[in-house]
Amino acid sequence: MELQRTLRRQVSCAGIGLHSGRTVTLTLRPAPADSGIRFRRTDLGGAEVAALVDRVGNTRFATALAEGGSSVETVEHLLAALAGLGIDNALVDLDRAEVPIMDGSAAPFVYLVQEAGIRPLPVPKRFLRVVRPIECARGDRRIALYPGDGFRITYSIAYDHPLLRRQELTLAVDDASFAAQIAPARTFTFLAEVERLRRHGFALGGSLDNAIVVGETGILNRPLRFDDEFVRHKMLDAIGDFALLGMPIIGHLVAHRAGHALHTALASKVLADREAWEVVEPYSRSFTPAASFSM
Repeated sequence: MELQRTLRRQVSCAGIGLHSGRTVTLTLRPAPADSGIRFRRTDLGGAEVAALVDRVGNTRFATALAEGGSSVETVEHLLAALAGLGIDNALVDLDRAEVPIMDGSAAPFVYLVQEAGIRPLPVPKRFLRVVRPIECARGDRRIALYPGDGFRITYSIAYDHPLLRRQELTLAVDDASFAAQIAPARTFTFLAEVERLRRHGFALGGSLDNAIVVGETGILNRPLRFDDEFVRHKMLDAIGDFALLGMPIIGHLVAHRAGHALHTALASKVLADREAWEVVEPYSRSFTPAASFSM
């Protein structure tokens, strides 16, 4: 039986906010069992925002949360690191609205958690086990959860760009595979999109140090960390967004060109459809193939 986890001690870092371009200080703190992941805005008198899907606000460029007049933006990479390492309970202090972008991946947050250490709590971990398929689609973008043993992701992406036509990957996700094969994958953008965002006051902190930038004829900041780093980062985003369910998943997540809006839409649909899943506590992780729709 797996136990809930928190951090052994508090640990801090500082980085640039992707959209504001301002320095943000982030502190991870231990939290008691059953408290979940909560963000605390130290610049707003300690106002808290729970990392839950019903707090999702804007998903246009990243995943943002809002509660009681307070908001937190770009939460997905940090949430992916916490979920990927099995952290169930933590308090995240921020002195601005954005989680720092760091290098555009979850790896710096993995290092931060490893520096803090992981402590088990004397309460069983609860898992959300999918018992029947549940799907969302918007045009040619689609995503689904299927029953399975363990947590597995199949993700595919496709763009109308000569350097990035299609990538697809399937991975069984656990602490080790997340840290080694998913967490280092950086966010990516197209040069034309960066220019458009900046004209409208976004991505002011974006640079070649915190994103893969794809130009018309090549990648501006090679080398890549993986040949298929792009689809791995989409997996990372999905793990962070589905952490908003508040419980780790037992099932097979299958997505094609989904993105934050569709990730969080399916997470909301899952919670609303109580017949599609059950909560289980005594669980030992293993893995077998699960059904999926055709990609």
